[in-house]
Amino acid sequence: MHYTLHQLQVFLKVTEFKSITKAAEELHLTQPAVSIQIKNFQNQFPIPLTEVVGRQLFVTDFGEEIAAAARKIIAEVDAINYKTMAYQGQLSGKLKISIVSTGKYLMPYYITDFMNMHPGVDLEMDVTNKTRVVRHLEKNETDFALVSVVPDHIAIDKVRLIPNKLFLVGGRQHTYSGKTISKKDFDKLPVVYREKGSATRAAMENYIADRKLPTRKKIELTSNEAVKQAVISGIGISILPLVGLKNALSSGDAQIIPSKGLPITTHWNLIWQKSKQLSPTAKAFVSYLEEHKTALNEKHFGWLDTY
Repeated sequence: MHYTLHQLQVFLKVTEFKSITKAAEELHLTQPAVSIQIKNFQNQFPIPLTEVVGRQLFVTDFGEEIAAAARKIIAEVDAINYKTMAYQGQLSGKLKISIVSTGKYLMPYYITDFMNMHPGVDLEMDVTNKTRVVRHLEKNETDFALVSVVPDHIAIDKVRLIPNKLFLVGGRQHTYSGKTISKKDFDKLPVVYREKGSATRAAMENYIADRKLPTRKKIELTSNEAVKQAVISGIGISILPLVGLKNALSSGDAQIIPSKGLPITTHWNLIWQKSKQLSPTAKAFVSYLEEHKTALNEKHFGWLDTY
């Protein structure tokens, strides 16, 4: 057999996404290039690695076994590279961070300078909802999690970052009477929700239930960005984290609708299991955040204080 590391990497992406197209996008390759690599890899095995049923790609049981072996090979290669860098005096290793979807507006600003300072550090960042983030943490599948609501059933350590303010938001088209929105006005406007499992969804449901607000029509979307675009388009109103609204508010495409009991304020925290043995790379990142977070907060998120 003469398979290459590149073929292993391509095959792993295909098994992860169950899609040639999505794997190509993730690897920044063309779809034909990925297909050729998969074909060349498959030609070295007498048993199918994948199969297509209908229009859906599935990984066979044999393919799953090969994928598991490929992960171990790639991990060993990474370990060789990291050890080489360590002997050269460079900080090296992989950081695994699982973040809730709104966290994509924050984490790049907290980690970019650290990554630039340490080119031997690789980043693997999964963006999903709160339920899955906590599950990753519980299963020790990630080093850190970025959340706005800290789970209370896990013993954790944390670095507190910035406040997370949630406001009622509408598009430029929405009007309301009075200084704050009334129940009557609220009843006229469809409400756009995040999917179940989202901390933003939970906060919105609690707010609406506590104030016994009417909801004429409910629309459910699977990311804060999708909700924001729906709000901007005028399809409805929603409660959204302020941190993702900077451009929309500045341009006037979105507006904060005054409402009693808002904003809801929590805090963004980078958390990890208290019992976890952090790698030297992970420890270095924690130290970096503790030393630089105040300056980073002022530089990138000072605008939050105007709301």
